[in-house]
Amino acid sequence: MEAASLSGSSLCYCNYRFSRLITRGRYIASASRNFSEGINDVDKPSSKPLIISSSDSSTQNHSFLSNGPIQKRYLNLQTNCAIGVCTFPGNVAESHYSHSAEEKLGVLLLNLGGPETLNDVQPFLFNLFADPDIIRLPRLLRFLQRPLAKLISVLRAPKSKEGYAAIGGGSPLRKITDEQADALRMALESKNVCANVYVGMRYWFPFTEEAIEQIKRDRITKLVVLPLYPQFSISTTGSSIRVLQSVFKEDAYLSRLPVSVILSWYQRQGYIRSMADLIEKELGKFAKPEEVMIFFSAHGVPVSYVEDAGDPYKDQMEECIYLIMQELKARGIGNDHTLAYQSRVGPVQWLKPYTDEVLVEIGQKGVKSLLAIPVSFVSEHIETLEEIDMEYKHLALESGIENWGRVPALGCNSLFITDLADAVVEALPSAKALSTKTDDAEETEFDPLSYVVKIFFGSILAFMLLLTPRVILAFRNGLF
Repeated sequence: MEAASLSGSSLCYCNYRFSRLITRGRYIASASRNFSEGINDVDKPSSKPLIISSSDSSTQNHSFLSNGPIQKRYLNLQTNCAIGVCTFPGNVAESHYSHSAEEKLGVLLLNLGGPETLNDVQPFLFNLFADPDIIRLPRLLRFLQRPLAKLISVLRAPKSKEGYAAIGGGSPLRKITDEQADALRMALESKNVCANVYVGMRYWFPFTEEAIEQIKRDRITKLVVLPLYPQFSISTTGSSIRVLQSVFKEDAYLSRLPVSVILSWYQRQGYIRSMADLIEKELGKFAKPEEVMIFFSAHGVPVSYVEDAGDPYKDQMEECIYLIMQELKARGIGNDHTLAYQSRVGPVQWLKPYTDEVLVEIGQKGVKSLLAIPVSFVSEHIETLEEIDMEYKHLALESGIENWGRVPALGCNSLFITDLADAVVEALPSAKALSTKTDDAEETEFDPLSYVVKIFFGSILAFMLLLTPRVILAFRNGLF
């Protein structure tokens, strides 16, 4: 599982990943060039990037999130430091922006990361499951986060290694993200914008914290943070923002650094057109393109994260599919389509319908041609190369589907990269110091009685888990 998909917890940050603190990050420098051209506002207002920026309480910008759990728990927007999530008003996007010769612009691309070798799989999984945004433990049991992450990573590592072995022995995500960073830097240069582009991964090298250290060393004076997730989820973009807030609040330089965070960009016309271009091209490879079922497969999240934590991911995904299909209809393509969610794990209920179940159903209904579209991914990785291309393709053919196709991830698609560059340019004028305060309930006074209760019941639970035969066998095989 390479795409994080679970949910929110506190904004506290545990520095659990630096047992192997090695400078393996890649960072891109660029030649000096002044930016004096105006911003090309080619998108509709709804297509502007959503950003975290400083604003007065009287701002007229539209709020991205309602006053719900996400806004309070994750972004802490309007209660601290007058920080809010907003879109650009038209007069800002149409204005001219320039920076002085001494100003140094930076763009930080955020992504999940992935194991580069089979030996990296288990520690990568540990980093993933040790994130409180991935496994949400009750407050009583949060001290078990790391032991539980160790347990799960040991249990899941063998199957995950098989998946990575099937795609060449490691994830290509870092290489592709590096290529996207290079392409973005060049796209910005073509717009007379000089910017250093950095890559920060959440769960593997180069870690986000390493990229931030390089940003400090380069003395960047204005930063745009661009998560490579089209839709916002508290488990992906939200988790990475939590890391940024934690690191920034501990550093005097970073706490004053003007930052714009582009929270989501699935509505941007460049992204929508890029996806439609790929779909149209792949449809043309079928003997009867008009009969092909367009099958969008998105990474799932547990239902509780949407219903209880207020994650907007499901709504954004459905709107994204609507916009893509509208673009296709404008081109005369009216194929049937459906959306399903993949990569569920564990016993909890995830967003439905499930990809594997829908594939069986549509095969039984007589659909013979299907085009799979990994809509929540912009880079090839294990969930496209192994889960979709191997597992789901095999299941589809077994279920009666005869003609299978798959749209590639956007990667370095020129229209897509150009649109990301436009999003960066549009975000520059709104850069302000990032809010680092939280009002999470964990920042309360220490309660000795509560601590004793946690240790007592938590120890009992841990003891029961560790006595199961499967766990004993896994630890014996994995650790000795």
